[in-house]
Amino acid sequence: MQIQLLGAIIILVIVAGVLSARLWCYRKQISHIREELDLLEKEDTNHQLTSFCPIGKTEEVIETFNRLLLHYSEEENRLKKENQIYRESITSISHDIRTPLTSAKGYLQMLQKGELQEEKKISYLRTVEQRLDSLTNMLNQLFEYARIEAGELKFEPETFNAGNVFAETISMFYEDFLKKDCEPQVIITEKPCKIKADKQAFIRIIENLIKNALVHGTGGYKISFTMKNEQCVIGISNQTDSLENSDMDKLFERFYTTDQSRSKKTTGLGLAIVKKFAMQMGGSVKASLEGRQFTIEVSLPITTESEV
Repeated sequence: MQIQLLGAIIILVIVAGVLSARLWCYRKQISHIREELDLLEKEDTNHQLTSFCPIGKTEEVIETFNRLLLHYSEEENRLKKENQIYRESITSISHDIRTPLTSAKGYLQMLQKGELQEEKKISYLRTVEQRLDSLTNMLNQLFEYARIEAGELKFEPETFNAGNVFAETISMFYEDFLKKDCEPQVIITEKPCKIKADKQAFIRIIENLIKNALVHGTGGYKISFTMKNEQCVIGISNQTDSLENSDMDKLFERFYTTDQSRSKKTTGLGLAIVKKFAMQMGGSVKASLEGRQFTIEVSLPITTESEV
């Protein structure tokens, strides 16, 4: 009987010792985690939590903490990068807005002197008009993009023949291509191609693509409207000296412009608006560069619905 009692006491002592050891480990582990969290709170560091002693579920808790820390670190870096891009873009756009205003003001001051020949006056007035048109275009793009981001632009889908609308829209740019002393190669499918989309957004896509080509292109213009894999495909192609392959993935980002194109006085929002509109209509966009020939394609799904 005494031997059995002694054995029970020994077992209890061993169990108590094991429990005490585990409790000590738990306390040290929790204390260690708390110290590391305090460090993370005080310092801007990428340090992750470490384990003092692997026991129970504490390893899983540490892994969960580390995943959260990595997620918030990546999110913080992303926001910092976006804020930096935003600040730089606002600075650049502010400069671009001031430039045509300053130029227009200078020509108006010369006109006020009243010492110019009639031919010069007409030329200066035409220049002032061009500067103000440029400014109006930039402000319209900024306003339009702000409305898109705020969700204020409401799409009104309707079924229409996209090929006809495409032909009508590009015809409005005939004089613009003449001014550049070039005639684009135009390809439009003869097959009826109906889509269900917001017609004004569809027209805006075409306009922005052509304006982008006119501003940044140096020749070799090709404009096409084709059908492929149940999609209507708008293609705009031109030669360029201001793009590299590294630009292709960034062209549709808001405010993105290359160093060369910045001198063209653009907001960098035209192609961002194209992508936003295309995606809202269930489509896609892509850009490619082969040698110096740059191409943008916008694909929109064809509909089989009949117009009511």
